[in-house]
Amino acid sequence: MELTVRIQRYDPEKDSAPHFEDYKLDNVNKTDRILDLLNRIKWEIDGGLTYRRSCTHGICGSDAVKINGRNRLACSVLVQDLKISKSRIQIEPIPALPLQKDLLVDMSSFFEKYEIVKPYLIPKDAPPERERYQSNEDAELLFESAKCIHCGSCSTSCPSLWVNENYIGPAAFLKAYRFIFDTRDDATAERLDLIDSADGLWRCHTIFNCVEACPKEIDITWHISQLKKAALSREI
Repeated sequence: MELTVRIQRYDPEKDSAPHFEDYKLDNVNKTDRILDLLNRIKWEIDGGLTYRRSCTHGICGSDAVKINGRNRLACSVLVQDLKISKSRIQIEPIPALPLQKDLLVDMSSFFEKYEIVKPYLIPKDAPPERERYQSNEDAELLFESAKCIHCGSCSTSCPSLWVNENYIGPAAFLKAYRFIFDTRDDATAERLDLIDSADGLWRCHTIFNCVEACPKEIDITWHISQLKKAALSREI
């Protein structure tokens, strides 16, 4: 099939503002990934096109972009997965983060918010000779939250972050859940203090954008609800 790929372009050395450019591709297969189309454009048409990619298998999370208005991984979405209007696909950078060039955004603030929740085990006792054991039932509570690949799709799809750049965001909350509900960790109160703040949990209005955007189909809103319950229980 023939397909027009409309891409937001921006070169800070030449452009005063972002703009769109169209690229026409022929011999596009329905099973082509969006990343395949971007690669064709970069390798065959415009070598200056800039975007982030790495593993190309939906594991590293580096190639998150907005495809037809929705945050998704370019390496995980096929042409046939999209509702294409007039044989056109539109690709933009994920929103709410500083734009560097074309589809490339600065992820620094996103990862700084991970650091806020202290994303590591904090036990009070001395390290054991081997590992810290945990029951299968306790570990099961953490499995879904641990599937996060740090792509930023959830946080940058959240309206609360669009209007408040200091909002901690669903990705960091998910990481906080992973350790707050870990029975081997002893910093629950400390982490709840960090996220039960003016820019924290209560700015989540349960819109479910994060759930829709997550490429790993994590029910992020449910995990945030458990954090809210934990924060309220502490106050009571």
